[in-house]
Amino acid sequence: MEELLATRPVASLKEGSVVVGVVSEIQNNEVVIDIGGKAEGVISALEFDDIESLEVGSEVDVYIEKLEDKYGNPIISHDKALQKKNWALIVENCEEGSILPGRVKGKVKGGLLVNIGVDAFLPASQVDTQSPINLDQYIGNTYEFKILKINQERKNIVISRRELIEEERQEKRKGLLSEIKVGDIRTGVVKNTTDYGAFVDVDGVDGLLHITDMSWGRVSHPSDAVRPGQKINVMVIGVDQEKERISLGLKQTMQNPWDNIERRYPIGSKIHGKVVNMVPYGAFVEIEDGVEGLIHVTEMSWTKRVTKPGEIVRIGQEIDAIVIEISREEQRIALSLKQTEENPWEMVYRNYPVGAHVRGKVRNITAYGAFIELQEGIDGMIHVSDMSWTRNISNPNEFLKKGDEVDAIVLHIDHEQQRIALGIKQLTEDPWANIRSRYKVGTIVEGVVTRIVPYGAFVKLEDDLEGLVHISQIVESRIDKVKSVLSVGQTVSARVIKVDPNDRRIGLSIKAANYDDEAFAEEMREFDKIKSSEELGSLSGMFSGIDESLNRTE
Repeated sequence: MEELLATRPVASLKEGSVVVGVVSEIQNNEVVIDIGGKAEGVISALEFDDIESLEVGSEVDVYIEKLEDKYGNPIISHDKALQKKNWALIVENCEEGSILPGRVKGKVKGGLLVNIGVDAFLPASQVDTQSPINLDQYIGNTYEFKILKINQERKNIVISRRELIEEERQEKRKGLLSEIKVGDIRTGVVKNTTDYGAFVDVDGVDGLLHITDMSWGRVSHPSDAVRPGQKINVMVIGVDQEKERISLGLKQTMQNPWDNIERRYPIGSKIHGKVVNMVPYGAFVEIEDGVEGLIHVTEMSWTKRVTKPGEIVRIGQEIDAIVIEISREEQRIALSLKQTEENPWEMVYRNYPVGAHVRGKVRNITAYGAFIELQEGIDGMIHVSDMSWTRNISNPNEFLKKGDEVDAIVLHIDHEQQRIALGIKQLTEDPWANIRSRYKVGTIVEGVVTRIVPYGAFVKLEDDLEGLVHISQIVESRIDKVKSVLSVGQTVSARVIKVDPNDRRIGLSIKAANYDDEAFAEEMREFDKIKSSEELGSLSGMFSGIDESLNRTE
């Protein structure tokens, strides 16, 4: 080996070039190659078609991807060297339209990767006459392919198998398509089934038998109706001379159960059937073989807001329903389950008039409010904004718990949407209605610190009202943290410095609580000068973002 390397001329090593390397070591998964550089390179054994034929001292072509990685070793590839050499041969000897054998290597986005000497792209639409659902069945197989396009700049080749198949079948198609017509009954052999139908060989030409044309009844999968190798009589229901395609129907050879459907099931009549399928928007009920009706989720209950049909019915359940609409042309029957019962919402206006005092149990809590069960199947909703005159409730769980018994006032009834709006705060008078007379600017108040935020502290006053003491109004000297001076639960005296009934806000000052009238008047003048500055912000700014600040508060 040393003698071979000593007599071997040193090649000019450049990234992107192909050089001859010498095998210096063969391991289980790797082959060590000397390319005459500072260090040896390593190539995966998977890059060699016949690893058993290699031996120490063998010469192989390698492509230099990088002269040195971070460890000083070259990055090389045998596969890319072959690809580069074969590319030159293909470009020189082949052109668009040429036919070459190739082996399918694997799947890539949009199709398959095929080795025809170099890697070529086979789009999924060019694999067969019908785009296959499962591309895995082609991996490892060898076929002939036609070159569709060679892009020398990108070193990209696009190939087709479909064109070769279609050329072979073209002559057979011409003979059949010249004589076949819609309405013909033909005997065919089922070739294979897919998720959407079956391909039937009719006199050497494949026709598509779609799943919707297999039976007047429900077919879960084409394999439930036909099987490969089965001989069946089918009707030609479509002929496309331009595209040279035929469409076939099996159910068209049988009596259509939708004939005279309106006479058998008039609107308003009650039917008995079995639930055979459920979809997100409703349940399908089999009325007879080949005839199904749909119960939409909105027709399942007068009182429940049904989001999934499984909340009301189950597959296999036998039920009664009312026919509410029929379309024979579209073969659709709309059914209603709820119309087999009396509508309880017809009595809502009489039982729960606007302004009525009601009582019920909290059935469910959402991010925006709570649902109160007034009677079985009848709920009212209390929005967070109608829970308290004074508290800024961001989460209904702060105010109510599931199972609580609560009193409320009926605010609004939407009969069409079947909604009742309730309010708790309307049980009491709005304390903000006469706030200016109760909390005049300059009034001394006493309260308890309930919350501390980065910009101040909230103090609970009478009637569950809260006032804000901005950080600048706590003590005379400047402080960085409110918690260094105040704590939750502490009782403080403060003076009212701002009242805004429109925004429902009270501004307080602890440091001004002991000021005389003259000092307080001076403080108010200074407060008015700076209240809109960046340091203090407006009183509105003090209150904005309360929820976010609370989340950041320890």
